[in-house]
Amino acid sequence: MNKKYKNISEIKNMSVALLGEGKTIRIKAHGYSMYPTIKPGTVILIEPVRKKGPPGVSEIVAIKKEKGIIVHRIVKVISEEGVRKYIARGDSNSHPDPPVTADVIVGRVTGVEGFSTLPENFKRKPHYFLNRLKVIWLQICNKLRR
Repeated sequence: MNKKYKNISEIKNMSVALLGEGKTIRIKAHGYSMYPTIKPGTVILIEPVRKKGPPGVSEIVAIKKEKGIIVHRIVKVISEEGVRKYIARGDSNSHPDPPVTADVIVGRVTGVEGFSTLPENFKRKPHYFLNRLKVIWLQICNKLRR
């Protein structure tokens, strides 16, 4: 395992442990999957999911993955063989994520640093196609600037 992934793994483990202890964490967002709701570099607040019970549709949650934590919006809650599963999706992703169980949902996004309440765009249903086009446009502009 190279040093970059080792550090990411350590940070993920520490973040998950803090959330497991009932503490709220602050992390800086990376990537464009939640654009424009959460832009890269935005500092978000994540509280343990157990504080307010199971997440619901349209809530933005932190999901534990093998190489880190991703923050996506719950788009559907299903039941498979009596087990509740959650389908999440980034606001600018072309497809939803595979279903996950509640044990890998480690927190919910409750705020953005600099705002006293959640911005309005955290609550509304995203326009996936338009958001995806915005991200593609941003990436083209960034390549042209280099």
